[in-house]
Amino acid sequence: MSVNHGANLYDLSKQYGFSKDEFLDFSSNINPFGTSTLAKEYVINDINMVSVYPDPEYVELKKSISSYCNCNKDNMVLGGGATELISSFISTIDPKKAVLISPAYSEYEKELKKINCEIIKYFSREYNDFEIDPVEFVDFINKHECDLIVICNPNNPTGFSFSKFEIEIILKNTNAFVMVDETYIEFTNTSIYSSTPLVDQYDNLFVIRGTSKFFSTPGIRLGYGLIGNENIKNEINKNLDLWNINIIASSMGEIMFTDNNYINSCVNTILAERNYLYNSLCEFNNLTVYESKGNFILCKLKDKTITASELREKLIPKKIIIRDCESFDGLDEYFFRVCVLKPDDNRYLINSLKEILY
Repeated sequence: MSVNHGANLYDLSKQYGFSKDEFLDFSSNINPFGTSTLAKEYVINDINMVSVYPDPEYVELKKSISSYCNCNKDNMVLGGGATELISSFISTIDPKKAVLISPAYSEYEKELKKINCEIIKYFSREYNDFEIDPVEFVDFINKHECDLIVICNPNNPTGFSFSKFEIEIILKNTNAFVMVDETYIEFTNTSIYSSTPLVDQYDNLFVIRGTSKFFSTPGIRLGYGLIGNENIKNEINKNLDLWNINIIASSMGEIMFTDNNYINSCVNTILAERNYLYNSLCEFNNLTVYESKGNFILCKLKDKTITASELREKLIPKKIIIRDCESFDGLDEYFFRVCVLKPDDNRYLINSLKEILY
């Protein structure tokens, strides 16, 4: 993995002599409880499905996603992970000027640069705890006459999230397409923060989700986009390969989106552990800790006697990896991010930080 996407466990294993499985990777925002057991068992018990072509219409998968997201199954496109859909949407609408909230996930900028789109950055500010006023944001968009707005919601790495009502303010008061990446939305109260119910009402909205983070399935490469604009949806689908979702990913999706016991258990445990981590980190006098709607927490070292990179290096011998955030636009060398792991792992992190920072 590149520096922009967390740790390379293979390189670190060689460098420090640990097995990659020994590391506690607090740099990777993936659900630590793994994926749905029901979904895995379904695949294991019917592994001969690999000798069959997937349904090219993915009817059952779309039904499962539609029920999960409370949206029209006809307003859906499927992709090999959220990143493919980000690329497909941007290349399809071919914007001339786009506004990016920064700091944010780096792939948006990479995709926009591929089509030579002018990029205008709207920086969320440290002094505002990285929160964004939607009315001020709308004024900024209109002032710069942007035709695409890219929003990661909740934002990685700051953890800030617009509510769906605030997203609607943006939709109603601008003339731009709005692309909302909801990769981390399951870690919020989705009834308040998810924009999926708006898809059927606004034809300038594209909501992207993936299964890598919450469902802990980065290996199957399954993402989905929700859009009510028929023309753009058809254009995206026209440029996607036939059977672009493999049968393992499709079959797992059909099951895991309906596995409510798994979903509820993960949400409840991760949110409780996020609260523990946040409260524990706030007890450090030399840390500024930012509230998060994601499964990760952004922190800043206040006294500047140690950088985030140096802290990261001190934690690696303890088999802990955190994310140094200097590569995020707008953050300096004192910012780092930790994700939520299992209860014992989170407590080990806090104790290890005490040994270094107290």
